[in-house]
Amino acid sequence: MHLFYTPDIDGALYTLSEDESKHAIRVLRLQKGDPLTLIDGKGNLYTAEIAEDHPKRCIAHVTDVQKEYGKRSFHLHIAMAPTKNMERTEWFLEKAVEIGLDEFTPIQCEHSERVVIKTERLHKIAVSAMKQSLKAYEPALHEVLTFPKFIQSANGFAGEKFIAHCERDKQSPTLLKNSYTKGRDALILIGPEGDFSEQEITLALANGFREISLGKNRLRTETAALAACHTLNLLNEDL
Repeated sequence: MHLFYTPDIDGALYTLSEDESKHAIRVLRLQKGDPLTLIDGKGNLYTAEIAEDHPKRCIAHVTDVQKEYGKRSFHLHIAMAPTKNMERTEWFLEKAVEIGLDEFTPIQCEHSERVVIKTERLHKIAVSAMKQSLKAYEPALHEVLTFPKFIQSANGFAGEKFIAHCERDKQSPTLLKNSYTKGRDALILIGPEGDFSEQEITLALANGFREISLGKNRLRTETAALAACHTLNLLNEDL
Protein backbone atom coordinates (compact mmCIF):
# COMPACT_ATOMS: atom_id res chain seq x y z
CA MET A 1 0.00 0.00 0.00
CA HIS A 2 1.46 3.36 -1.07
CA LEU A 3 0.26 5.87 1.55
CA PHE A 4 0.39 9.64 1.01
CA TYR A 5 -0.42 12.55 3.35
CA THR A 6 -3.00 14.92 1.85
CA PRO A 7 -4.23 17.19 4.69
CA ASP A 8 -6.16 19.63 2.48
CA ILE A 9 -7.82 17.11 0.17
CA ASP A 10 -11.23 18.21 -1.11
CA GLY A 11 -12.99 16.76 -4.14
CA ALA A 12 -12.34 14.00 -6.64
CA LEU A 13 -9.02 15.36 -7.92
CA TYR A 14 -6.07 16.18 -5.70
CA THR A 15 -2.57 17.42 -6.52
CA LEU A 16 0.06 15.94 -4.24
CA SER A 17 2.67 18.21 -2.71
CA GLU A 18 6.00 18.45 -4.50
CA ASP A 19 7.68 16.16 -1.95
CA GLU A 20 4.93 13.56 -2.13
CA SER A 21 4.85 13.80 -5.94
CA LYS A 22 8.59 13.24 -6.13
CA HIS A 23 8.33 10.25 -3.81
CA ALA A 24 5.51 8.72 -5.83
CA ILE A 25 6.91 9.27 -9.34
CA ARG A 26 10.69 9.34 -8.98
CA VAL A 27 11.27 7.13 -5.94
CA LEU A 28 8.47 4.59 -6.24
CA ARG A 29 8.32 4.96 -10.05
CA LEU A 30 4.53 4.95 -10.09
CA GLN A 31 2.77 5.76 -13.33
CA LYS A 32 -0.60 6.92 -14.61
CA GLY A 33 -3.30 4.47 -13.57
CA ASP A 34 -1.37 3.09 -10.56
CA PRO A 35 -3.28 2.94 -7.25
CA LEU A 36 -2.63 5.29 -4.32
CA THR A 37 -3.95 5.51 -0.79
CA LEU A 38 -4.38 8.99 0.68
CA ILE A 39 -4.91 10.08 4.29
CA ASP A 40 -5.90 13.53 5.51
CA GLY A 41 -5.02 13.09 9.20
CA LYS A 42 -8.66 13.57 10.13
CA GLY A 43 -9.67 9.92 9.93
CA ASN A 44 -10.44 9.67 6.22
CA LEU A 45 -8.67 7.11 4.03
CA TYR A 46 -9.03 7.64 0.29
CA THR A 47 -8.57 5.12 -2.49
CA ALA A 48 -7.23 6.81 -5.60
CA GLU A 49 -5.29 6.31 -8.80
CA ILE A 50 -2.75 8.48 -10.58
CA ALA A 51 -4.37 10.68 -13.21
CA GLU A 52 -1.21 12.62 -14.11
CA ASP A 53 2.25 11.28 -13.26
CA HIS A 54 4.16 14.56 -13.09
CA PRO A 55 7.14 14.36 -10.66
CA LYS A 56 6.39 17.78 -9.15
CA ARG A 57 2.60 17.85 -9.25
CA CYS A 58 1.22 14.34 -9.36
CA ILE A 59 -2.57 14.41 -9.69
CA ALA A 60 -4.64 11.70 -8.02
CA HIS A 61 -8.22 10.78 -8.86
CA VAL A 62 -10.19 9.72 -5.77
CA THR A 63 -12.43 6.69 -6.31
CA ASP A 64 -13.54 5.87 -2.75
CA VAL A 65 -13.29 7.08 0.85
CA GLN A 66 -13.44 5.29 4.20
CA LYS A 67 -14.45 7.60 7.03
CA GLU A 68 -13.19 7.14 10.60
CA TYR A 69 -10.64 4.61 9.38
CA GLY A 70 -9.02 2.89 12.36
CA LYS A 71 -10.88 5.04 14.90
CA ARG A 72 -10.11 3.93 18.42
CA SER A 73 -12.41 3.62 21.42
CA PHE A 74 -10.48 6.04 23.63
CA HIS A 75 -8.42 9.23 23.48
CA LEU A 76 -4.87 9.27 24.86
CA HIS A 77 -3.13 12.54 25.72
CA ILE A 78 0.42 12.45 27.07
CA ALA A 79 2.01 15.55 28.54
CA MET A 80 5.76 15.07 28.93
CA ALA A 81 8.71 17.21 29.90
CA PRO A 82 11.01 17.32 26.84
CA THR A 83 14.31 15.50 27.37
CA LYS A 84 17.66 17.30 27.39
CA ASN A 85 18.64 15.23 24.37
CA MET A 86 15.87 16.14 21.91
CA GLU A 87 16.42 12.95 19.92
CA ARG A 88 14.91 10.99 22.82
CA THR A 89 11.72 13.06 22.71
CA GLU A 90 11.54 12.60 18.94
CA TRP A 91 12.07 8.85 19.39
CA PHE A 92 9.21 8.72 21.89
CA LEU A 93 6.84 10.61 19.61
CA GLU A 94 7.62 8.41 16.61
CA LYS A 95 7.04 5.17 18.52
CA ALA A 96 4.01 6.46 20.42
CA VAL A 97 2.26 7.52 17.21
CA GLU A 98 2.94 4.08 15.73
CA ILE A 99 1.45 2.43 18.84
CA GLY A 100 -1.44 4.87 19.26
CA LEU A 101 -1.32 8.47 20.53
CA ASP A 102 -3.96 11.16 20.02
CA GLU A 103 -2.45 14.22 21.65
CA PHE A 104 0.95 15.37 22.90
CA THR A 105 1.88 18.40 24.96
CA PRO A 106 5.44 19.27 26.02
CA ILE A 107 5.45 20.69 29.56
CA GLN A 108 8.01 22.90 31.30
CA CYS A 109 8.61 21.71 34.85
CA GLU A 110 10.75 22.98 37.73
CA HIS A 111 13.43 20.37 36.99
CA SER A 112 13.22 20.61 33.19
CA GLU A 113 16.53 20.73 31.31
CA ARG A 114 14.95 21.78 28.01
CA VAL A 115 12.26 24.42 27.51
CA VAL A 116 12.46 25.03 23.75
CA ILE A 117 11.40 22.54 21.08
CA LYS A 118 10.79 22.70 17.33
CA THR A 119 7.17 21.69 16.84
CA GLU A 120 7.57 21.79 13.05
CA ARG A 121 10.10 18.95 13.22
CA LEU A 122 7.89 17.01 15.64
CA HIS A 123 5.00 17.39 13.20
CA LYS A 124 7.06 15.87 10.38
CA ILE A 125 8.04 12.97 12.63
CA ALA A 126 4.42 12.39 13.65
CA VAL A 127 3.20 12.42 10.03
CA SER A 128 5.93 9.99 8.99
CA ALA A 129 5.02 7.64 11.85
CA MET A 130 1.32 7.93 11.00
CA LYS A 131 2.03 6.87 7.41
CA GLN A 132 4.40 4.11 8.50
CA SER A 133 1.79 2.56 10.80
CA LEU A 134 -1.09 2.97 8.30
CA LYS A 135 -3.09 5.34 10.48
CA ALA A 136 -5.56 7.96 9.24
CA TYR A 137 -5.60 10.15 12.36
CA GLU A 138 -2.86 12.71 12.96
CA PRO A 139 -2.13 13.38 16.65
CA ALA A 140 -2.59 16.91 17.95
CA LEU A 141 0.75 18.50 18.85
CA HIS A 142 0.84 21.53 21.15
CA GLU A 143 3.37 24.19 22.03
CA VAL A 144 5.25 24.01 25.33
CA LEU A 145 3.23 24.98 28.41
CA THR A 146 4.46 25.59 31.92
CA PHE A 147 3.29 22.95 34.38
CA PRO A 148 0.83 25.24 36.24
CA LYS A 149 -0.72 26.47 32.97
CA PHE A 150 -1.12 22.95 31.69
CA ILE A 151 -2.75 21.78 34.92
CA GLN A 152 -5.18 24.69 34.64
CA SER A 153 -5.95 23.84 30.99
CA ALA A 154 -6.66 20.23 31.97
CA ASN A 155 -9.45 21.14 34.39
CA GLY A 156 -12.05 20.58 31.66
CA PHE A 157 -10.73 17.14 30.70
CA ALA A 158 -13.56 14.63 31.16
CA GLY A 159 -11.47 11.44 31.21
CA GLU A 160 -9.10 9.95 33.76
CA LYS A 161 -6.04 11.98 34.74
CA PHE A 162 -2.81 10.48 36.04
CA ILE A 163 0.63 11.65 37.15
CA ALA A 164 3.54 9.21 37.09
CA HIS A 165 6.48 9.96 39.35
CA CYS A 166 9.18 8.20 41.35
CA GLU A 167 8.27 6.93 44.80
CA ARG A 168 8.41 9.70 47.37
CA ASP A 169 7.43 7.70 50.45
CA LYS A 170 7.10 4.08 51.62
CA GLN A 171 3.74 3.58 49.94
CA SER A 172 4.05 3.13 46.17
CA PRO A 173 1.26 4.43 43.90
CA THR A 174 -1.00 1.90 42.20
CA LEU A 175 0.16 0.54 38.86
CA LEU A 176 -1.33 2.30 35.84
CA LYS A 177 -2.80 -0.95 34.54
CA ASN A 178 -4.75 -1.34 37.79
CA SER A 179 -5.87 2.29 38.02
CA TYR A 180 -7.16 2.89 34.51
CA THR A 181 -10.70 2.02 33.36
CA LYS A 182 -10.75 0.46 29.90
CA GLY A 183 -12.47 2.58 27.28
CA ARG A 184 -12.02 5.87 29.14
CA ASP A 185 -10.11 8.83 27.72
CA ALA A 186 -6.83 9.36 29.56
CA LEU A 187 -4.35 12.13 30.26
CA ILE A 188 -0.96 11.12 31.66
CA LEU A 189 1.77 13.41 33.03
CA ILE A 190 5.39 12.30 32.64
CA GLY A 191 8.09 14.34 34.35
CA PRO A 192 11.67 15.34 33.46
CA GLU A 193 14.87 13.45 34.26
CA GLY A 194 14.85 15.02 37.74
CA ASP A 195 11.19 14.05 38.25
CA PHE A 196 8.33 16.33 39.25
CA SER A 197 8.85 18.55 42.28
CA GLU A 198 6.79 18.04 45.44
CA GLN A 199 4.92 21.25 44.65
CA GLU A 200 4.02 20.02 41.15
CA ILE A 201 2.80 16.67 42.45
CA THR A 202 0.69 18.43 45.08
CA LEU A 203 -0.78 20.79 42.47
CA ALA A 204 -1.68 17.92 40.17
CA LEU A 205 -3.36 15.94 42.95
CA ALA A 206 -5.34 19.00 43.99
CA ASN A 207 -6.65 19.25 40.42
CA GLY A 208 -7.99 15.74 40.04
CA PHE A 209 -4.89 13.80 38.93
CA ARG A 210 -4.16 10.42 40.48
CA GLU A 211 -0.71 9.07 41.30
CA ILE A 212 0.28 5.99 39.32
CA SER A 213 3.34 3.77 38.99
CA LEU A 214 4.75 2.29 35.78
CA GLY A 215 6.54 -0.55 37.56
CA LYS A 216 9.41 -1.22 39.93
CA ASN A 217 12.18 -0.04 37.61
CA ARG A 218 13.19 3.60 37.35
CA LEU A 219 12.65 4.59 33.72
CA ARG A 220 13.97 7.39 31.57
CA THR A 221 11.45 10.08 30.71
CA GLU A 222 10.85 8.88 27.14
CA THR A 223 10.74 5.22 28.23
CA ALA A 224 8.17 5.99 30.92
CA ALA A 225 5.99 7.89 28.45
CA LEU A 226 6.16 5.07 25.91
CA ALA A 227 5.43 2.46 28.60
CA ALA A 228 2.30 4.40 29.59
CA CYS A 229 1.24 4.68 25.95
CA HIS A 230 1.73 0.97 25.32
CA THR A 231 -0.04 -0.02 28.56
CA LEU A 232 -3.24 1.84 27.69
CA ASN A 233 -3.27 0.66 24.09
CA LEU A 234 -2.78 -2.93 25.22
CA LEU A 235 -5.57 -2.66 27.78
CA ASN A 236 -7.92 -1.31 25.12
CA GLU A 237 -6.88 -3.72 22.37
CA ASP A 238 -9.99 -5.87 22.60
CA LEU A 239 -12.30 -2.83 22.34
